[in-house]
Amino acid sequence: MQKTSLCLLLILSIILSSSYKKLTSTVDLAAAEKETVYNVLKDVSYGSDPEQTMDIYLSQKAKSFGKRNYTVVFLHGGGYYFSDKSQEERYIEPYLEKGLNVVNLNYRLKRGIPLATSDLTHALNFLKTNNADYDLNLDNVIVTGFSAGAHIATNVGLTQNNLGYPNKLDEGIVIVGIINFSGPVDGLDVVERVFTEHENEQYQAVGRALFPAEGYESKENLAIYEPITYFDPKDPPIFLWHGGLDDQIPAKTFERFVPMLRKDMDIRIFIPDGKHSPNQKEFENAYIEIFKFLDGL
Repeated sequence: MQKTSLCLLLILSIILSSSYKKLTSTVDLAAAEKETVYNVLKDVSYGSDPEQTMDIYLSQKAKSFGKRNYTVVFLHGGGYYFSDKSQEERYIEPYLEKGLNVVNLNYRLKRGIPLATSDLTHALNFLKTNNADYDLNLDNVIVTGFSAGAHIATNVGLTQNNLGYPNKLDEGIVIVGIINFSGPVDGLDVVERVFTEHENEQYQAVGRALFPAEGYESKENLAIYEPITYFDPKDPPIFLWHGGLDDQIPAKTFERFVPMLRKDMDIRIFIPDGKHSPNQKEFENAYIEIFKFLDGL
């Protein structure tokens, strides 16, 4: 009798799992629908610094996705120096059109990669502590970003199972997928020199601010913030987009990382003539593949 009950429960679980809505087959919400579906909380503080703020988009439809009820956390680019969450909202728009819960995150700028990277952990821990207010699915988190933000997302996503990493996620937070648009995964020494030795003074300022110490950072310290340092078979699946003509994060900085990608889990989109930021067609095609990627997690 007990075995029969267990079998029935297993069958029911499989049926329910297969019946969850797929993101690829979900019709996008119209602008008017989004206004009724979402409760938007702007500039929620997750720390004492004025830059530690986030916008939280809470969807009434999120739970209908079942196991695909992801909490998508996005971080903007800008070399850890410029930009703001409001300036790269095109990257969160496809998720909002599906009806997913989304967090659009600001982090501390002009104070180096280590501090900026720690802010993603701070923000996730804040959401966990205060989740009675948000009801987010924090054991089903997707971290994503563009450029600097993608670097932060990838580093934190790959280090959650590394005991030696200094910034710890609270219990109950699980990152299940990483989506990286043009974010460094290796070769931070190359990136540091690209900016520091650039003819443009603003680029030089970015390069000098990547790490707190004067001069070029040591290889040992750089490795702490290189995702390749932590990549192992138990890490969550990665979706990686990068361009061959990227003048900020050179294609050669991906050469050691790409062969490590797992054929049955990870997705790489490489555009040989692509620049640092995807054009509109590249962007649209990427999100078609992203939603396939998310459906398969």
